[in-house]
Amino acid sequence: MSDPRHAGPSAPNPAQQQEPPGTTGEMNPRPDHGEDSYRGKGLLTGKVALITGADSGIGRAVANAYAREGADVAIAYLEEHEDARETGRLVEAAGRRALLLPGDIGDLKHAQSLVERTVSELGRLDILVNNAAMQRTHEILEDLTVEEWEATFRTNIHAMFYLVKAAVPHMKPGSAIINTTSVQWKNPSPQLLAYAATKAAIANFTGGLAQMLGEKGIRVNAVAPGPIWTPLIPATMPEEKVKSFGKDTALARAGQPGELAPAYVLLASDEGSYMSGAIVPVTGGRPLL
Repeated sequence: MSDPRHAGPSAPNPAQQQEPPGTTGEMNPRPDHGEDSYRGKGLLTGKVALITGADSGIGRAVANAYAREGADVAIAYLEEHEDARETGRLVEAAGRRALLLPGDIGDLKHAQSLVERTVSELGRLDILVNNAAMQRTHEILEDLTVEEWEATFRTNIHAMFYLVKAAVPHMKPGSAIINTTSVQWKNPSPQLLAYAATKAAIANFTGGLAQMLGEKGIRVNAVAPGPIWTPLIPATMPEEKVKSFGKDTALARAGQPGELAPAYVLLASDEGSYMSGAIVPVTGGRPLL
């Protein structure tokens, strides 16, 4: 059994910054999405999943794991670039179908089209992973604009509602919805005011929706990541915070995207058949108080 303190790179990280939303190829060290380590067990054989924010980070790791568990994957992401194509290659390398779907999920019609295209081109929809998020860092309130506040809510929580509304009519008993919240929903950083507020909304949305959809046999859960090494970090945080990112956890390091994937597999599969309304923390020991 490996020592979890040394299962991924530790801070300090090399100094680096990117323009939002960031790309995987420019990160140092490169994130681990489970490309060489994840071994499937057939837990999602024959299923179809739609994953937002699946071009990089946690979304790519989940897409990789789901494909290796036997699912076809619709990969939703904001802009056309190499990260999305690489996720598609990982899914196809696992012998599954990959459907690339670029566009802004904060646009109602586009969000609806994601579900329509998934069903029409992959034949069904069993798993919806609402993972895409917008995050920006500000030290003072004056730097947070109304436009950015609204865009953060539109991307992080409004889009989640749009996608659920469109997806549920296509989902049969045994289907699953998994939302990505954050340790920020319980322990908000003032510099992430808008982002943390949306993550609290997602946690509440998850609990209410689980109760609403239980009678349909659809389970709804969330994963609450702690500090995870994704392109969002060098693209949205000051250089000094990037260098020390994850050092303040119990394991003294940031998590790797691939370390999140098993939680999303559990919540999507029959292994989690009595789990609904849960928020699963994957935080490196940082408590949700």
